[in-house]
Amino acid sequence: MLTHPISIRSARLAERDALDDLQRRASMHEPMYRAELAAHPDAIDLPAEQITAGLVRVAEQRGVVVGFAVLLGAAAGACELDGLFVESERMRAGVGRRLVDDAKRIASERGATRIEVVANPQAVAFYESVRFIATGQAQTRFGPAPRMSLHVDR
Repeated sequence: MLTHPISIRSARLAERDALDDLQRRASMHEPMYRAELAAHPDAIDLPAEQITAGLVRVAEQRGVVVGFAVLLGAAAGACELDGLFVESERMRAGVGRRLVDDAKRIASERGATRIEVVANPQAVAFYESVRFIATGQAQTRFGPAPRMSLHVDR
């Protein structure tokens, strides 16, 4: 099977609606928050300011956006991974791993020593597979979720 390379680039403001749609599809893929998201569609809203500030990175394959990540600026030695979403048919194909690798590079350039994330409980196995470790719990709009951390080499 021929695999096509995944490239990572900064998001464009014109892609905002398409990225919101991708986030909605990825978030509804697993059943845990499906009812809550259906009842509260406003929970998915990628701020334009995050795109214009260069905080949103998209993964493309053959010219098609297949995922994206939002990495906030460094504070107290850490960058917060504010979101990571992959098209459901591209899950388990290396897209999320490439986005995490890109986030690690950027976090290091920003002087951070770690990346923090409040993980969707259904994504914990993915985060563990890319070396995040559980560090506690956070309260989210839809209930408790694991807080995880990844060491960034500098």
